[in-house]
Amino acid sequence: MTKPWEAEFIVDAELAVQLIESQFPEIAPVEVAKIGEGFDNTIYQVNGDYLFRFPRREIAVPLIETEGIILPRLSSDAPLDIPDPLFYGKPDHSYPWPFLGYKYVKGSVPTDLSKINGEESARLLGKMLKKIHHFPIEKAVELGVPYDRLYRVDIEKRKDKMKENMEVLMESGHWKWEEKWRTFTDSLTHIDYESPKALCHGDLHIRNILVDEKHTISGIIDWGDVHIGNPAVDLSIVYSFLPKDSRCFFFEEYGEVDDDLLQLARFKAVYTAAVLAVYGMDKKDSSLVSASIQSLKRSLD
Repeated sequence: MTKPWEAEFIVDAELAVQLIESQFPEIAPVEVAKIGEGFDNTIYQVNGDYLFRFPRREIAVPLIETEGIILPRLSSDAPLDIPDPLFYGKPDHSYPWPFLGYKYVKGSVPTDLSKINGEESARLLGKMLKKIHHFPIEKAVELGVPYDRLYRVDIEKRKDKMKENMEVLMESGHWKWEEKWRTFTDSLTHIDYESPKALCHGDLHIRNILVDEKHTISGIIDWGDVHIGNPAVDLSIVYSFLPKDSRCFFFEEYGEVDDDLLQLARFKAVYTAAVLAVYGMDKKDSSLVSASIQSLKRSLD
């Protein structure tokens, strides 16, 4: 079975150097260090100062193009650091798609959620998501930001895949709290919820946020799924990242939301954490599996 993260084209280090030096001679000579890969992009740190992302699948091309348009409009006065595109790479004979280079955003992905500085992280997240979700929709449409076409918080369309991934985790021994999981699934009901549409990051989970040395959230990365849709898709981070006793501080900054929106956000948190854990298993990334299981437990708390 084809996995959703399988690459169609991988830019290796040699090709990354070639593409960057040929198109951006002002930063040559170039030294690259691969720092990761996701479903959609291969990522290199360049000269210690920049980060370049190269699409791995054709489906990611319009995503990175939209990202390059919207991010400069969000970076001003943002409560958290976000990538600000500086280099807009073009396709050439050796690589078929555009790519982006940004100023390097400092921080590290969280691996031990028990260390998170809850109140300060919650307040910063609340301010940041309030800024994103209040971006004028008409301006986002004008800039070419797409509407959600993937039904990201549709319980009926996504619950079977979530259950399938959880079965994998239980069979592998990574998930040992079956009763907690069964209680959650038994409570799931379809929510026919038409929220006011908002600009959304679209893929806000523990691998796309950064924390500083004090374990406080410091940045949000990987904006390739930015879209206009249901804000619950981003509010899922309240469940998947923040300690339960600090979530109230998030809503003090963000504002109150209704129960249906919170239920959708929690569902999205569980769904995404399970996907990440299975992805980590496939990639033999024990750190990702561990962090994803922590995130899943937190989402079900």
